[in-house]
Amino acid sequence: MTETAQATARSGENLKVTRSRRNEIWTGAGALILLVVLFAFPYYVKSGPLGIMVQGLIVLTLASMWNLLAGYAGLVSVGQQAFLGLGAYFVLIPAMHGVTPWAGLVIAALGAAVCAVPLWWLVARLRLGYFAIATWVLASVVMLLIEQVSSIGGGTGMPLPGLSGMNGAVLTAYTYWAALIVAVLAIGGVYLLLRSRVGLVLTAIRDDERAARSSGVRVGTARLLVFVVAAAGCGAAGGVLAIEQLQVVPGTSGGVFSVQWTAEMAFAVIIGGIGTIEGPILGTIVYMVLQQTLQSYNAWYLIVLGIVAIAIALFARRGLWGTLDERFHLRLFPVGYYLWSPGEQRGRRRATPQAAPLP
Repeated sequence: MTETAQATARSGENLKVTRSRRNEIWTGAGALILLVVLFAFPYYVKSGPLGIMVQGLIVLTLASMWNLLAGYAGLVSVGQQAFLGLGAYFVLIPAMHGVTPWAGLVIAALGAAVCAVPLWWLVARLRLGYFAIATWVLASVVMLLIEQVSSIGGGTGMPLPGLSGMNGAVLTAYTYWAALIVAVLAIGGVYLLLRSRVGLVLTAIRDDERAARSSGVRVGTARLLVFVVAAAGCGAAGGVLAIEQLQVVPGTSGGVFSVQWTAEMAFAVIIGGIGTIEGPILGTIVYMVLQQTLQSYNAWYLIVLGIVAIAIALFARRGLWGTLDERFHLRLFPVGYYLWSPGEQRGRRRATPQAAPLP
């Protein structure tokens, strides 16, 4: 064996693979403290700001699910509002028969996931723009079918029973806690999914589907799993929306089947950074700040949102969080890997290493 080969072998024996460039214990501790603070919000924040935070948590859950589809499985959907609407009705219908809407949130998640299975087989063979348009059509078909059922309000919708007797402040606090739990479960579920072998499979599919198939990856099964998980998350968010609005209306601009919801979740992901768990969080914060600041300006509000989206797409293609990650190597939810050479491991604390990020 040559000296070069021997040196390479010795170096390879000492190579180290880590999830993050920083200690994950401190990140976990910070996340736990943040969760405690967020859960305590109703005790020192008024109902008005809490209502805004509920809206933000709904958008955050939806954005996390859309990012899982588009950012990790390569499935750009324009019809996720179908599962949002189904989730709202899976809360409404049991509530009409005496089931509390809080328990209906579990039914909403499970019901949307079950409905996603037959809908998936209708679009499973489609890709890119064909898949996007097909999901939009499916969402419209689901809405039209719901509007034909007069017992649940038809096209005009109906109020959500079971919560009318609650104090307004208490109801807002309970709704906030429900929205926060749903958002935490959504983000945590995505994190655990991507840390598993499924995460590696999804990365392989996203990078090169043909190569993944040739390596024995079950592409269809992996994408079905992601589609069902995303549907469950959107269904739970739809249940929270029904409770927050105290009514379920299928159509109109603010209806549960409005394509506006998909536009909002996609906007948050593109602004924050697609293909990262942190991106939808940062994107949702930016979106809510812009919404609350500019919503009184009518059409200018939408114009500014469009300009921001175009600017990010042109000058920061990985989004705000992707740009931060490139510059500071910052990962709050590390799901990939870094490969360290021996010299870089020794100099980790002194200088920024040139470790190669792996999927």
